[in-house]
Amino acid sequence: MSANGSRTLLACSTAWALGASLTPGTMAAGEIREGMMAGYLLVPNERVAETYNGGFSMYVAAWPLLEEYPGSRFQTGLFGTWMHAQNEGPKPIEKMYSDIEGGLGWWRDTRFATVTPKFIMGGVALNFVAWANGPGAGKGRDWDQPRGKYGVAQLSPWVLWPPDGLNLKQGTCGQLLGYGYLPLPLTAPKSVTAGKDVPTGNQCWTLFLNTANFKGPVAFFTPYFFSRASADDPRLAGMFLDSRPAGPNRALQMETQYVPGVQAVDDRGETYARIAPVSFPRGPQGHSTVVHRVTAYTRAALWDAVEAWFQGGAPAAGTIDLSAAVVHRFPGRGGATWRIYEPSTPKEQRAPLAWDSFAVPFAPDPETFAYRWNRDLVRNRDTAQGSLVTLPEYYHLRTDDQGRATWIPVQAGDVPAETGLTEVRFRRPAAPAPEPYVTPDAPESCWRKPGPVAGPFQAYPGDGSVVTYSWYRFADQPALLNADLTDSERERLQERVEKLHRHWHRDRDYLPPPEVGALAEIDPALIVTPPAGLEAGYVPIVTRQAAKE
Repeated sequence: MSANGSRTLLACSTAWALGASLTPGTMAAGEIREGMMAGYLLVPNERVAETYNGGFSMYVAAWPLLEEYPGSRFQTGLFGTWMHAQNEGPKPIEKMYSDIEGGLGWWRDTRFATVTPKFIMGGVALNFVAWANGPGAGKGRDWDQPRGKYGVAQLSPWVLWPPDGLNLKQGTCGQLLGYGYLPLPLTAPKSVTAGKDVPTGNQCWTLFLNTANFKGPVAFFTPYFFSRASADDPRLAGMFLDSRPAGPNRALQMETQYVPGVQAVDDRGETYARIAPVSFPRGPQGHSTVVHRVTAYTRAALWDAVEAWFQGGAPAAGTIDLSAAVVHRFPGRGGATWRIYEPSTPKEQRAPLAWDSFAVPFAPDPETFAYRWNRDLVRNRDTAQGSLVTLPEYYHLRTDDQGRATWIPVQAGDVPAETGLTEVRFRRPAAPAPEPYVTPDAPESCWRKPGPVAGPFQAYPGDGSVVTYSWYRFADQPALLNADLTDSERERLQERVEKLHRHWHRDRDYLPPPEVGALAEIDPALIVTPPAGLEAGYVPIVTRQAAKE
């Protein structure tokens, strides 16, 4: 028992404050066991022609999914997608997974977490041998084995990208984050990769954002991040996103890997469960808009104008050409695979919850996906940041005539007292101060040679961290010194980016704007201004992120 007489769930600990047994087997009445909820929310959208293979953009709602951050086991994305290379014909090897995914959410390796989601880029190299979440952020923390931490180059001179993820403004509650990836011809195609006679393409897949306080390109995946695998296996040459177009018909889902919960049985042996309170944003009409304007592009949307500019033509405005775009329409239906179970439960025995009993997917208009709610089973909650709909917390495991088990939502008053579930509290567990993210500081490292031209400076985002950054000449940033580029290739890239910095500013639209809702904001602490004389051709690079003392 805690000091206030309620039972407390330590969500990220294997030892429960309740003292309940975690041994598999039949539960005794009043024995509370660890549970969890996981699965996908599915968002069908209509297919478009395969010729729209030049990238995508969309608007997704950002909101606090849980009332309190439950610890480092918590992992869930908000609504997002997976963009794979468009390949026809047989694959040269059986397993060849590589894509750009990421999006808004919380991850087990998030160190400075709050209930406000962060954004990661989520590029995946061949079969997860490496991944790149942003500038200086990738698989693992060992700089001797970077595995994707050099896979993303900073492009914007106005946005800081912490290694823990791009922060949204604290308190974001239902506003829309506009983002997408389009390729830019920043580099030139190469016939040799890492000294091997295999090619690397020149598609620099670039993250574009549309927010209330920043608009435009932020960072891009270096082509070498994708093509590096082909240097080890030449059969894979030309198969990845450095050179291949992107499949336009992508899955659109919300992937949840862990939400904490508990289970118990009553005196009759009936099983009940409780999950941590899960909420969705509530709009003025009472429903929850979660995805809007999913758009696919051809290369003519941006690539052609930029390529002509770099070859000596007129400056490209950077605004997406909507004549080269198509919007995926929503048919107004959807599904869910959310299940509640004990962690040791075999996959085939994990019972689904009756999602359809309280959630109805629909399309308020052909370009928007939303949920209506059963008012008898959900509760409305108004906060200082915005309005939310909180889903049922309690469930009763029922079995139908065919032996299929389903978790049916019930009210708190219908849960037998002997289960103890109504006394459980899901609170943020005590944890030591998170370890800082650090970068190499040896004099001969790529972080110090040639090194920054200004700094270090510090920023203080709302997640409680201190972000230390310096200004680097664009072509001398560590990611590009590890991108398999010669000095002359980096200088050509420098010239092109200086043009972008002089002509593409952060206060006008690049992506097509939304037709509904309000735009989310990036944490204002991460919006910076280049020092005098460094306005074009220089970028801020984060070198450390640590807990605020």
